[in-house]
Amino acid sequence: MRNFKGRAAVASVAMAACVCSVGCERHSASEQYYLIAANIGLPYWKTADAGLQAAAALYGVKAEMRGPSSLNAQQEADELDAMIARKPAGILVSAADPKLMQPEIDKALAAGIPVITIDSDAPDSQRLYFVGTNNLAAGRLGGQRLVQKLDGKGNVVFFTIGGQLNAAERLKGYKDVIADHPGIKVVDVFDMQGDSGKAMDKASEYIGRKGAETVNAFVCLEASSGKDVGEALKRNNVKDRLLIAMDADQDTLELIKDGTIDSTISQKPYTMAFDGLKGLDDIHHYPPTQKLTSDFDLESNSPFPSFVDTGVALVDATNVDAQLKAKQAGAQ
Repeated sequence: MRNFKGRAAVASVAMAACVCSVGCERHSASEQYYLIAANIGLPYWKTADAGLQAAAALYGVKAEMRGPSSLNAQQEADELDAMIARKPAGILVSAADPKLMQPEIDKALAAGIPVITIDSDAPDSQRLYFVGTNNLAAGRLGGQRLVQKLDGKGNVVFFTIGGQLNAAERLKGYKDVIADHPGIKVVDVFDMQGDSGKAMDKASEYIGRKGAETVNAFVCLEASSGKDVGEALKRNNVKDRLLIAMDADQDTLELIKDGTIDSTISQKPYTMAFDGLKGLDDIHHYPPTQKLTSDFDLESNSPFPSFVDTGVALVDATNVDAQLKAKQAGAQ
């Protein structure tokens, strides 16, 4: 029996060594990937970077997130152009402005660099595919919550970022649901231009409206404004308004726990970056027979999906503790 166990142990070690050998042959420490985004100082993007680094560690490759710390689409496009010149193994892109990013994405693919979009798509570009949220479905999920909590009537304002496809799709999802409830009126869609401070100031203005112009609900279509709109409600001692946020950063979750924010629509930025890098790595090592500039969306025998849905969830008082616990565990 002892000899059998010894032989089994040796076989296990040999098998592990074989797997490691295959992995080592496939990957190189010089293999470099980039994630290009805007406003990368946000907690949302720090979570995405954690997913990026986890996938890089798994494969033994290098990965780096780059882009402006503020919402500056031109700087993001310039950053992508600079990274193309380095000829990396692949690039992930979240397009702050799809029209502005399209020529840069196409330039990368023409140079033989695989590009996958995450979080915010650039569907008119030649990107290979999109990994992220079904934003229309996310908006509809939020819209159902809005209708439920308002009991079908009230004035609503939205905080958004103009030009971003993901925010536009979320807004459409909300409006699709609202359309069946004529008692709910959208009185404003405010472009905060990526500055949550502007959202706070505008929220204070909305709070001051009275009578028929009273704003009953505030809806945030991006990650950063929830906490600042919540702060405006706190400063004005307003407790009878509905606030629905977007994403599950620590501040947003804490405000759900104390009742300032009713709920948030949670995405999976970690998963987007993790899955995105794995996709790029596979394409780099096993490139398609077709040119990277082919229209894979229209090709019935495409080796790529058009869209990988990473999912959404509603977080409210019933499950926020579990979310906070999971976030704390992930930080350790």
